[in-house]
This record gives sequence, C-alpha cells and structure tokens, in this order.
Amino acid sequence: MTKINNLMLRKKFLVFGKPAIGEEEINEIADSIRSGWIGTGPKTIKFEEMFKKYSKAKYAVALNSCTAGLHLSLLANNIGPGDEVITTPMTFCATANVILHVGAKPVFVDVNRDTMNIDPEKIEANINKRTKAIIPVHIAGRPCEMDKIMQIAKKHHLVVIEDAAHAIESEYKGEKIGNIGDITCFSFYVTKNLVTAEGGMITTNNKNLSDKIKIYALHGMSKDAWSRYSDKGFKKYEVVYPGYKYNMTDLQAAMGIHQLKKIEKYSKIRERIWRKYNKAFKNLPVITPKNPEPNTRHAYHLYTLLIDKDKAGIDRDTFQDLLYQDNIGTGIHFLAIHLQKYYKKTFGFKRGDFPNAEYISDRTVSLPFSAALSDQDVDDVIRSVKKIIGKTHEK
Repeated sequence: MTKINNLMLRKKFLVFGKPAIGEEEINEIADSIRSGWIGTGPKTIKFEEMFKKYSKAKYAVALNSCTAGLHLSLLANNIGPGDEVITTPMTFCATANVILHVGAKPVFVDVNRDTMNIDPEKIEANINKRTKAIIPVHIAGRPCEMDKIMQIAKKHHLVVIEDAAHAIESEYKGEKIGNIGDITCFSFYVTKNLVTAEGGMITTNNKNLSDKIKIYALHGMSKDAWSRYSDKGFKKYEVVYPGYKYNMTDLQAAMGIHQLKKIEKYSKIRERIWRKYNKAFKNLPVITPKNPEPNTRHAYHLYTLLIDKDKAGIDRDTFQDLLYQDNIGTGIHFLAIHLQKYYKKTFGFKRGDFPNAEYISDRTVSLPFSAALSDQDVDDVIRSVKKIIGKTHEK
C-alpha cells in the first residue's frame, strides 16, 4: 500500500469480477489437452449431468454462452417475425438482442425499484395477441416473483424463458431457479459465480425443447461430435435444422466440473462479504441492496450501491472514477436498454418511459464481489467508499 495525503491506497489495481480458479480446474484442463479431446466430449457430458442434478431439472444442455441459450430457447419455441416477447429494460443488452435475432420485437416492462427485477403487476397490460413469451431476469442473483409470472404465463399461454445469468444458486419458494420456467438460461462468463471463461447452460423439464436446442447448437446436426468421432466408431449424421455453432468444449467443461463442486463454498464467501459491506455502509448516505425476500435464496452475484447525488453529494460516474483512482475496479449493472442508442433510434424509446429502470440505471454501481477477494481486498473497498462518500457528503 502507498500512503497519499494520510490515506492508504492500494498499489495493485483490484479487478472487478476476478474469478476464483484453483489448481483443480487447471489440472483438469491440462488433462483434457493431453487426452486430445478438447472439443465437445465426455467432460461436457459430465458437466451437463452434474448441472442437471444441481438444478433439479430433467435436462441440461451446455452451450458456449447464456446468449446462445436465450437465442436457441426462442427458436425452439418457434418464436419469430411478428411475435412479441416481454422482458425488462434493466438487463444486459443480450437479453433484448436475441429477441431481435429471431425477428421478434422486445416489449419492455418497468422494474420494481427495490428489487430491480421486472414488476409482475405491469406485465399483463403489455400482453396482446402477438405476445408469445416472457423473459424474466433475476438481477444480481435475486429471484423474480416467479409464482406471479408463471400464473400470468399460464393464463395467456405464454412461454417463460428465465434469464438466470446471475442466478445459479438462486431459489424461489423452495424451487431451484432452473426448475420453474419452461427453459432457464445460465451464464458461466468470467465474472459469474461459476466460471468457464465463456460458456452457458440451459435447463428444462421438456425433452422436446432439450433435444431441439442440443441439435440447434451444433449446426442442426442429428448427431453431435462425440457421437460421430468417439471410440465407438463413426456415426453418420443428418442436418435437420439450419443450426448454429453454439456448443461448449471440454476445455470449458473441465473448469465447470470443479467450479460446480465449489459453488456452495464460494456462495458462503460471497454472502459473508455482502454482510460485511452492508454493515460498513449502513450509515452512509447511499442505498444498499435490499435483503433477500423470505422463502427465497439470493445467489449473491452482484453487490450494488445506488449513488444518489442529492443524498451522497456525488453522482455515480464521479464516484466510480474516484474509486478507480484508488485502484478499485467497479461495474455498472446495468445501463437501461431502452436508453441505448440503437433501441432509442429503432423503437423511439425516450427517457421517462420506464422511470424505475432509469432511476437505477443513473445511480447503480457494482463493487468488487467475488470469492477470490481477500479480507484485505474487501477492507480496501470499504475504506475507499467511506473516504469518497465522507469527503463529498461533508461539502
């Protein structure tokens, strides 16, 4: 640490979202390389089986991203041109982009300001004869109100595709996320709770949807690479859909196998950091994340503060820049999609359309929050936040 103006600052930059990767993952990857099977193969199949048991779903298909899972989930449900899909503007752009990729139209519904999740009370007003699906997003690991969403979907014969990129460990009223909607899509990106560098998984209890997605994910071929080139002999294949190249590799699955074994251990670490942050910031003029709702399990994927200039004496962007100067990395989850240039230009969205999403979008900042953080890392974040807010609030 370096002392500047009587304050201790980090010498090394604290990267936001640093993954916790151990020797087990490294050795498993090395084993895959030595085996010569680095594409989709036995470790991908093993990872699928492990994840299926963890999610308590009947079927799991490993893919190269959560985005691929969302895309294929729409295709497998025959959603396309002329259709509409309801989702939230408070999410990563991929959630809305995939709707456009299949030729459908994204229809945004505002969020609850406290939970940051889609507000079920506002969904039905946006349903019409063109509506085919709802994509709820479990922001930061907090599960959406799935009972209300599923009731609405059943009433209007809609498909529910859950975006659970943040919600691997999440549960809602005793049910695992991954075992509630028609299809659930998970992310294993480098900042996620389970990391395969890039990667994703879909879970479902519908065999037909699982089979279609598995075929779509590998060029639309009826047999995957493992079936064609295994030591059981070459298997002929037939192209049954105009598919994509969305399959997971064994190099990715090698990481996933051991990451999944550690998921509960890492979850406890993140929960401990969450509580430490909450205790440290409770008397500051910032808005800390709401505690998990009763009968739910929060995945503790992101720790977000809302920086309201009127309360804190500083705006979010300045706060983020000052943390950067203290060698603390941060993220923003998210800048509301309807305020992004393409969506404003294409659909005519404007500020004021979704006020709760905009309130969050203007103020949210995600602090370093990973099982890889040391106690010193966490203390450094707390010290910098207190220093910055304390100085600006005194002005």
